[in-house]
Amino acid sequence: MKALILASDNFEEAELLVPYYRILEEHIAVDIAAPRQGAIRGKHGYPIDANRSLGEIDPNDYALLIIPGGGAAETLAEDPKAIRIAQFFLEEHKLVAAICHGPLVLAATGLMEDRHATGHHSIAFALRSARVHYDGAHEVIVDDHVITSRRPEDLPAFMREVIKHVRMQSGQTVSA
Repeated sequence: MKALILASDNFEEAELLVPYYRILEEHIAVDIAAPRQGAIRGKHGYPIDANRSLGEIDPNDYALLIIPGGGAAETLAEDPKAIRIAQFFLEEHKLVAAICHGPLVLAATGLMEDRHATGHHSIAFALRSARVHYDGAHEVIVDDHVITSRRPEDLPAFMREVIKHVRMQSGQTVSA
C-alpha cells in the first residue's frame, strides 16, 4: 500500500504533518505531490519537501489519497492535475481523506453529488453548491470510501477513521 498527499504552498501544517507521520507509523510509504516538485511552505511558514509534482503522479500507484486544508486546497481545487487525481480516486472507489478546505478538491471533480461530507464551515456553501450533503455538526463523516473532517482539532477522530479504513483494506485488525 502507498499513500499520496496533495499539497501546495499555504497548506495547513497540522493537517499535512499529522496524517503524514501517522501513515508512516503504519509502515506505509507516503509521497507528497504539489504543482511543482521541491519545497513548499505552509500557512504558518513551515517548509516541507514535495517529492513529486502533480503531473508525474500515476494514481494507480496509490491506495490512499489525503488532501489537507489551508489555502493550498483552494489552489488545488483549481488545478486540473489535482482534480484529475481526485477524480480517479473517487471513480475507482479508492480511499480518500480530506480535511478542512480539502473537500473543495473533491467537490471540484463533480463526483461528490449526493455524498455526505463535512469540512471547514467556510466551505459549506461551496460543498452544498456541488450538491454535497454538508454536515458541520460532526467532527468526521465517512461516506463509503470518502472520509472528511472539519478542522485541525478534529485530527484525532479523522486519523482514527483513516487508519481504521487503511487496516480494513489490508486485512489487519481495525483498532486504531
